[in-house]
Amino acid sequence: MNAVGQVAALIAALIHVYIFVLESVLFPRPSARKNFGVTEAELPAVRPWAFNQGFYNLFLAIIAAVGLILLHTDQDAAGRALVAAACGSMLAASLVLLATNRRMIRAATVQGLAPLIALILLVVG
Repeated sequence: MNAVGQVAALIAALIHVYIFVLESVLFPRPSARKNFGVTEAELPAVRPWAFNQGFYNLFLAIIAAVGLILLHTDQDAAGRALVAAACGSMLAASLVLLATNRRMIRAATVQGLAPLIALILLVVG
């Protein structure tokens, strides 16, 4: 995997750490909830789901980061496999988001573009 692909995977991981913070740490704040279109009245029902979803995003970021570390410790096959699994899941989730809510195209693009680039460069690089 070339350096550009690795940077794309790292950016994808950092974006998913940021999403974790929004969903699991800052979600009760109006500024964070606004990103997800959740009102104050909906907060009690949605908060547990958002909290859990945030951890999914954190775990995907960790898997990508561990894959990148393995790429630099002469464990190329394992590193490539982890980066592919993490970035593939990130990209798939962004496509599900877009398919279920076309108004979320910006969020889906932010969530899915870096993993897409990383996957392409993982295959061709």
